[in-house]
Amino acid sequence: MSGKTNATVKEMAGLESGQNRYLGEKLRRSRMSKGWRLRDLAAKAECSESMLSKIEHGHAVPSLKALYRIAEALGLTVGQLFGQPRESNGLVSRNGQRPVVHADPLRNGPGLTMERLTPYHQSDLLQGTIHNVAPGGSGGGLVSHEGEEVAYILEGEVEFIVGDEHFLLKAGDSICYRSEPPHGYRNAGTGHAKLIVVNTPPTF
Repeated sequence: MSGKTNATVKEMAGLESGQNRYLGEKLRRSRMSKGWRLRDLAAKAECSESMLSKIEHGHAVPSLKALYRIAEALGLTVGQLFGQPRESNGLVSRNGQRPVVHADPLRNGPGLTMERLTPYHQSDLLQGTIHNVAPGGSGGGLVSHEGEEVAYILEGEVEFIVGDEHFLLKAGDSICYRSEPPHGYRNAGTGHAKLIVVNTPPTF
């Protein structure tokens, strides 16, 4: 395994406690602004009160699929749950300084981390993310939402599922599809995989 890959896996392996606390605080504020108890949000998002409590206290990050359900129940996007205020002149995204989202690292190991290429703002028409996927990692299951997406494979092998079709993509390959059919992906190789995903409208 190369030094570059070792460094990438090491970065993916740990949780950033500050980020988890921010997610928990944003989730708690959003829930309480609606006057909901934990059980109310749990019922709407089809998840357990225990998991929501752990997220709100910064002790857990759910799978990406669960995050989609929680955000949808609150009338938000996943990006709004993680979004930090945008700097007035924030045109450039520096390597190593982008917001990073860890998806379900407690249950699935390093699994998946996502770097935001586009800072969240409610007026944005598209979003871009870099997905770093460890061996055995995935996007957390099939999701469905409005819009369209394009993905470009930077490293490794990735199996995409769009509706009833499966596609094996390698570095240099790309795929473009409507977002309404259930879709998702997984690392289909034995090494690290990296891909860029751009979609519109923003859902993450």
